[in-house]
Amino acid sequence: MILNVHSETARLREVVLGLPNSIGPVPKLNETFDAKSYESVLRGVYPKEKDIEREMNAFEAILLKYGVKVYRPEPVKNCNQIFSRDVGFVIDDKIIISNIIPDRQDEIDAYDKIYRDIHYKQIYNLPEAVHVEGGDVILYNGVIFLGQYAFEDYSEVKTARTNRLALDFLRMIFPDKTIIPLNLRKSDTNPREGILHLDCTFMPVGRDKAIIYRDGFLNPRDADHLVDLFGRENVFEITQEEMYWMNSNIFSISEEVVVIEEHFTRLGEHLKNVWGMTVETVPYREISKMGGLLRCSTLPLRRD
Repeated sequence: MILNVHSETARLREVVLGLPNSIGPVPKLNETFDAKSYESVLRGVYPKEKDIEREMNAFEAILLKYGVKVYRPEPVKNCNQIFSRDVGFVIDDKIIISNIIPDRQDEIDAYDKIYRDIHYKQIYNLPEAVHVEGGDVILYNGVIFLGQYAFEDYSEVKTARTNRLALDFLRMIFPDKTIIPLNLRKSDTNPREGILHLDCTFMPVGRDKAIIYRDGFLNPRDADHLVDLFGRENVFEITQEEMYWMNSNIFSISEEVVVIEEHFTRLGEHLKNVWGMTVETVPYREISKMGGLLRCSTLPLRRD
């Protein structure tokens, strides 16, 4: 297998899409991994498997429409395998296997059949103390943006998924890249206040554009830096309500084609009418109640 991912928007050729089947029972409040799932359980609106399957099938159909080769992990009974981005991520020709929270170890094992087709020298397993998930890693023009939570209470915050040691580890593997850490605002129980991953508050799109939720960053200067980097005219800022529904967690098939959730009306109109992009829409609102959306469901293996 050829691994090649240098950006979020280059033409996609091969990707791993998570699985919607056998997700297990509705978790108890203390078993939820993120604020959106916590809210869904609390309100009794946690999604049903048939709705998850319908939404993921619609997403897969779009990927296949554009000739993308789609891999799936091995099914694990009573295991939520929707969000493949948490399990690993590719940078250049290397795949990094995440140290996800212990309750989700079965998800890692389900990817063995895919990893067998990758040369062992291209697979990086993280040291035990290094925590990073793919949702916190965003690639743009030779830069790795790294969402993190680098504070003393890291181990007590369930939605803190990427720690300070991840920055050092990635610098060791990719010494020629610029890595920019961005500390994210966290909440384990309020999805309107906390950011689970970097892709829930920032996402490049097209050739030189970006979607940003300014208040997702603990340091306002980080948001200002991103706006300066892309240019004000190339930035679409989303509201708190749009962040809640994960408007930044879209997925690019190429610089010209982007997949968004069907309810993202304001964003979709901007992408089409202002930035001239082809916008594919899919239903994904039920899945969003579990704390992730389109990008979270994918692990790109090869882009042009």
